[in-house]
Amino acid sequence: MTAESHASEAFTPVDLPVLPLDDEVVLPGMVVPLDLSDAEVRAAVEAAQAVARQGGGKPEVLLVPRIDGNYTGTGVLGTVEQVGRLSDGDPGALIRARDRVRIGAGTSGPGNALWVEGTRIDVSVPDPLPGSAAELAKEYKALATSWLKKRGAWQVVDRVQQIDDISALADNSGYSPFLTTAQKVQLLETVDAVARLKLAIQWLGEHLAEQDVAESIAKDVQEGVDKQQREFLLRRQLDAVRKELSELNGEAGSGDESDDYRARVEAADLPESVREAALKEVEKLERASDQSPEGSWIRTWLDTVLELPWTERTEDAYDIRGAREILDAEHAGLHDVKERITEYLAVRKRRADRGLGVVGGRRGGAVLALVGPPGVGKTSLGESVAHAMGRKFVRVALGGVRDEAEIRGHRRTYVGALPGRIVRAIKEAGSMNPVVLLDEIDKVGSDFRGDPAAALLEVLDPAQNHTFRDHYLEVELDLSDVVFLATANVLEAIPEALLDRMELVRLDGYTEDEKVVIARDHLLPRQLERAGLEGDEVGLDESALRKLAGEYTREAGVRNLERAVARLLRKVAAQHELGDRELPFTVTDEDLRGLIGRPHHVPESAQEPAERRTAVPGVATGLAVTGAGGDVLFVEASLADPETGASGLTLTGQLGDVMKESAQIALSFLRSHGAELELPVADLKDRGAHIHFPAGAVPKDGPSAGITMTTALASLLSGRLVRTDVAMTGEVSLTGRVLPIGGLKQKLLAAHRAGITTVVIPKRNEADLDDVPAEVLDTLEVHPVTDVRQVLEIALAPATATATARTGDRIPAAA
Repeated sequence: MTAESHASEAFTPVDLPVLPLDDEVVLPGMVVPLDLSDAEVRAAVEAAQAVARQGGGKPEVLLVPRIDGNYTGTGVLGTVEQVGRLSDGDPGALIRARDRVRIGAGTSGPGNALWVEGTRIDVSVPDPLPGSAAELAKEYKALATSWLKKRGAWQVVDRVQQIDDISALADNSGYSPFLTTAQKVQLLETVDAVARLKLAIQWLGEHLAEQDVAESIAKDVQEGVDKQQREFLLRRQLDAVRKELSELNGEAGSGDESDDYRARVEAADLPESVREAALKEVEKLERASDQSPEGSWIRTWLDTVLELPWTERTEDAYDIRGAREILDAEHAGLHDVKERITEYLAVRKRRADRGLGVVGGRRGGAVLALVGPPGVGKTSLGESVAHAMGRKFVRVALGGVRDEAEIRGHRRTYVGALPGRIVRAIKEAGSMNPVVLLDEIDKVGSDFRGDPAAALLEVLDPAQNHTFRDHYLEVELDLSDVVFLATANVLEAIPEALLDRMELVRLDGYTEDEKVVIARDHLLPRQLERAGLEGDEVGLDESALRKLAGEYTREAGVRNLERAVARLLRKVAAQHELGDRELPFTVTDEDLRGLIGRPHHVPESAQEPAERRTAVPGVATGLAVTGAGGDVLFVEASLADPETGASGLTLTGQLGDVMKESAQIALSFLRSHGAELELPVADLKDRGAHIHFPAGAVPKDGPSAGITMTTALASLLSGRLVRTDVAMTGEVSLTGRVLPIGGLKQKLLAAHRAGITTVVIPKRNEADLDDVPAEVLDTLEVHPVTDVRQVLEIALAPATATATARTGDRIPAAA
């Protein structure tokens, strides 16, 4: 039988006046004083007294919590023990809470009070108590005793220990000030005494745990403060003792720490000027107090100076032949930079043999700028140079650096000051003559914090860098024995003053034969290892490598080629794991399409005549240089219909000012020399000309497309197609002269990659052909020209029966 049903059988409902308690809860067994100055409280007490006068006995009221204006469903029956004055003199009543009462419907009664019908709730417990309940009572008494002792309430401890009824024991927790109103309401509405006692134990235990944590934190804080105060007093006493001793001995006192730094400086192998500067800082440290921020700055500075390898140098490997063999083994091609390193080693060897290692305070360092498109091996070449020379190697990434202090360091007075990247590179290398690779020097920017490129002027100047001063160190650092290799993609992005201090070495890209060798000797072994394959399990035939280099990738470097090789090996490994491929397996050019899909780059000469870009008049093939190396550029020209009334020249394709001027020059030349060239140029006066460079989202500029635009317009006017196998580059003048251009080697390599067989170049660039690899020249028919007329004679195909003089019509390719 439940407590509710039992209560309904044992007790008869009674009518009681309601005494509301705003945000307060009174539990059975508690005695509380209430202020009768409150109208509702006074009305309830007076109504109870009126009933008591009629029926006898003590006045009874129903104490009901009112939380946020809402009454709870359970209240407490209380008897008014006494009515009088409170300690502050106000009228009050002393009420003893007795039993829980379940509140029923409202009813009527005397006075202004609110009357309700209430039924007492039976909360009796069996006697004797079951074992579990007895254990709970014992646990609660222990927790309550511990809490009361911490508060010093010793007189209450005995009272709690004398309570035997577990219901009264649980309700006694209502006196706890740490309980919230919601928790007290939960205790009031929980009828089962054992459940109520469990709640009281849980909340009291949680409160004691929080108190323990708070006391522990307070104790730790107090101990820390006491320790700091004690340490401060002891240090002050120690300083006073040292001062007295120094006065007795007639010498300046010094601490153990400064003595240690002085000993380290005197024992270190430092240059004389650095030693003097370090000893001055040690003296400052001796005079500085322990609480002074200057002391920490000095200690950090001394640590940095003592960690630098002032006199450490690695011995150069003067085996010139062996160094060249190392360079050849680790990199294919790149003859210019290999020759420059070989020359440098040979000169250093002769200087060392003749005792000329240091001349005028300067050593024989080197500053080289490796400029070329991405993926040609500029960064990895730095490691090979260090390996060939027997030196330490360190890389300094300059991409995105915009703070001058990154190069020259911060002043020591700044919080978190550090030496610059150059000093940190020397410290990392552990020697004064490493190979330092300044990677992506063309990506250095500038803003309100200064220009890092300007700070590099002293670093990379062989006439100045033997006395380089970092803002943090403020002592001279000899960088004249360092080999600096700076890498860049775009030469024009390097400041002219900085470029003037470096020896320029161009890496213009690889030929197809060189790519095949690189893929076979370097890329394939590395990717086999990364794919978890052995060299005898998967092989790539030379025809497959050549097709990968020629049709699946078209770039100056080999990054995409390496990605293609990696993808191919991953495909083979996956097929083997799935059981679709047996190993060993050799990949041929016929297997590529099934493994990694169709080729992405098909030479114009390999396409069907109707599919070629130059299959209609008005399209010519030019050569250009971008940040990614050389590239093939198609120029398209058209004439507007006479009925539209359009006139003038329209240019599209994100062209720069120089290229726009070249287009105007090409149009003016054809207008003035059209009759001589047998071109119907009369329409140029009445019809608008439009020249477009595809890949319109890519900005383009430069004069080298002059003859290409002239050829495209001439093809359009004459109706003659431009030969598919011809590409051209050169600046044009108003008189038809073909002027020289730059980047010839990269452009010819691009023509070679695209399958072009005939190239037209300016006559004055003929000397630049010496830089082009012989295997590339063997596949190209190069025509040096001086006049546009020669260009048109070479580039335009002969007139056919289908050609017509009607300009503006789209003329199909000759059958």
